[in-house]
Amino acid sequence: MTSIQQPIHSHFNANSTAAEIAAGYDLKGKTVLVTGGNSGIDYETVKALANAGATVVATGRDAHKASDRLSALPNVSFMPLDLADPLSVDTFAEQFLATHPHLHLLINNAGIFRPPQLQKDQRGYEFQFGVNHLGHFQLTGRLWPALKNAGGARVVVLSSVGHRRSELELDDLQFKHHPYDSAKAYGLSKTANVLFAAELDRAGAPHGIRAFSVHPGAVQTDIFRYMTDDERQTWDQQITHFKSQEQGAATTVWCALSDQLNGMGGIYCEDCNIAPIVPNDAPPGRGVRGFALDPGRARELWKFSEAATGISWP
Repeated sequence: MTSIQQPIHSHFNANSTAAEIAAGYDLKGKTVLVTGGNSGIDYETVKALANAGATVVATGRDAHKASDRLSALPNVSFMPLDLADPLSVDTFAEQFLATHPHLHLLINNAGIFRPPQLQKDQRGYEFQFGVNHLGHFQLTGRLWPALKNAGGARVVVLSSVGHRRSELELDDLQFKHHPYDSAKAYGLSKTANVLFAAELDRAGAPHGIRAFSVHPGAVQTDIFRYMTDDERQTWDQQITHFKSQEQGAATTVWCALSDQLNGMGGIYCEDCNIAPIVPNDAPPGRGVRGFALDPGRARELWKFSEAATGISWP
């Protein structure tokens, strides 16, 4: 089991697209699940993997909003899933396992970004932490049998450079004792994504399951729908380069498919490469903060998440 958090000589870069990375791969006979999948980089992820021959299941909260673009792709189906609702997650997993005994690639892509007011999921936790982390934790646990049956699977967890905004703080996730800070809550959920992937890889590697976390880059998508015009203008001024949606999906597809990552896992990637570790107080920019890779905090989060979701991992 090898986890080396330092860049390698990747065949791709920040300008690569998901289609370029998937080219040459034959994924016939492989089953892929992408949470989200209807628009933005999640759609580009679905498209690249489906065009490579994989059988892809995309999810979303409302089947009526599933775009016609999904139905036009080969080998793609849609199943409803609400990550904020534990019952929905359990129902989805039961239905998925009934027809898909093997799961080769799980892309935990769906997410919420900075809602303006404090909202909570049906578990009672802040909405971003509930959807971005707990929902995916529960889903991955329920699908564990299919991941093991694949005889070699990868899980890709979408994080963000936004993880730099907050370390893991589990003492007041419901914001009962502190004023709500949407940006910090988002950052905490993204740090949780990195820690989850690291601990998931440790647990999964003996079963042939490897996990990666990903910063897709700055991409203009509807995930930013909650930002005010002033916030959007300030954000636009801070970003020197926006990726296209095809480029934003590239690192996800690279982590899912790259032979350069064989035998590796538990790492945070960006721009189709392994990201460097940077100091916790480093200014905004590339790299992963060390606190997001702390194995002790990863285990602490795992135990907390088991209790919060009722998932008892083997």
